[in-house]
Amino acid sequence: MQIFNNQIDSATYKKALRTQKKFLRKFGDDRNTEYHLKLTDNNVLTKPFDCKIIQTKNDGNTFANELPAKPIIIGNIRMGFGHYRISMAMASAARSLGYTPLWLDLNSFPQTTCTKIISHQNSLYSTGSRLSQKSRLFNKLIWEPLNYEGFKKLSYNAGDQITSQLMTPLFKEIPQDTPFIATHVWPSQAAVHAGLKNVINAIPDNWPMALHLSEGALHTVQTYNTYWGYRTLNGFDGKKILNPMSKDDIVFTGHYIDHELVSNIEEDCRKRIERAKTGKPIRFLFTIGGAGAQGEFFAAIINTLLPYVKQNKACIYVNCGDYQKVWEKLKADIPSLTDSSIPVTEHFDAWENELAFTNKAIDGNDFASGTGIHAFCNKDIFAAVYITNLLMRATDILVTKPSELAFYPVPKLFIKRIGGHEMWGAIHSAELGDGTQECETPEHASSIVKLIMEDSGLIEMMCNNIVQQKKLGTYDGAYKTIKLTERN
Repeated sequence: MQIFNNQIDSATYKKALRTQKKFLRKFGDDRNTEYHLKLTDNNVLTKPFDCKIIQTKNDGNTFANELPAKPIIIGNIRMGFGHYRISMAMASAARSLGYTPLWLDLNSFPQTTCTKIISHQNSLYSTGSRLSQKSRLFNKLIWEPLNYEGFKKLSYNAGDQITSQLMTPLFKEIPQDTPFIATHVWPSQAAVHAGLKNVINAIPDNWPMALHLSEGALHTVQTYNTYWGYRTLNGFDGKKILNPMSKDDIVFTGHYIDHELVSNIEEDCRKRIERAKTGKPIRFLFTIGGAGAQGEFFAAIINTLLPYVKQNKACIYVNCGDYQKVWEKLKADIPSLTDSSIPVTEHFDAWENELAFTNKAIDGNDFASGTGIHAFCNKDIFAAVYITNLLMRATDILVTKPSELAFYPVPKLFIKRIGGHEMWGAIHSAELGDGTQECETPEHASSIVKLIMEDSGLIEMMCNNIVQQKKLGTYDGAYKTIKLTERN
């Protein structure tokens, strides 16, 4: 077995085969099963992007007959919110360029071996992520090294390549020349194994890891740091110098960002600067996510902001994803959130109302949408993810760990990472000037909040840098990735 002309040792290859056999025993073998596909509308994505969801059906009508005139498949999995968010950026850019995006989530077909494997792997990762927040020793000895160095090894990719061979049955009805963009490596690997000819593997993060390699696909990256790391496969086998990737295998594109965000950068930044200069409430958006990790950071920062909220100097948006228990935990940790002197509005499971709210917040003329505290939670995973994208346009400061959101064109305050690889997202953003350095402690993060509240010039500085980066094409990665499907 070789990966980009680098020989994989027999022990690693045999281990990968044993893992594949273990999954077959545990989850069954459906490689000879025929899955018929159909397109359906989605309550959240169809209206803005004309995006269709690929699902299975019982009859055997040809899927190719259902395809629109200019289809482009966005292959992904739900693993946290990050890969879904990048997929939404691709769908938005695709629609703006005249394509009809088709959403293929390999983790959404519970009857398939593919979904069972992904769900199992996702569960392990989620467990590790939660443990890393509860145990500093586990985080230091196991979780950080795994995310930072373990996933970097070429041997890790060898195992994934063999396992992803079991994910191909869902691709049998897809015409092999259909443009396919994967925002996670497993859909990319599966598409290549299934024989698709126009596959792009959109790599996230700013830390090169063999985990993300999908030989046979065109790899796109968001930064030059990752371009050099992947092109040379530096550190993927210790200090050994490996054969490099071909220039035809990898392209630097810039950040993967939604068309709606990129096309409105100047106007949204103008409004942010105006709010900062005129003393209007500064809007902070917190993205907590389903796992509710780093609760002490969010509690500390919100407690720091509460006096400013009471004085109408700050406004708080909190997106709890699709887990209401995260919001309940936050209220338990911050008793002041139930204080009647602070207006708290819950926007739960009412997508049309949430859309109406974000439109008012973006417009900026509605007092209620820019004051107090607003909490968002939706059982619909698409709404749970996309509300953050919408609120970013109305937000002055995004409070987040340095994951996929590190690349978005909004001023950012970074709290401590969960995985070691995320560190490089904060470094990249700080060097571009559109985000802070990573805050290692809640106290550090709270001090940055106070600094921002006392010095309006910091928001203006980050906004000016965002506008400048737009001129350089930094945020055009999604457009460029879509256009790369036209290269043949």
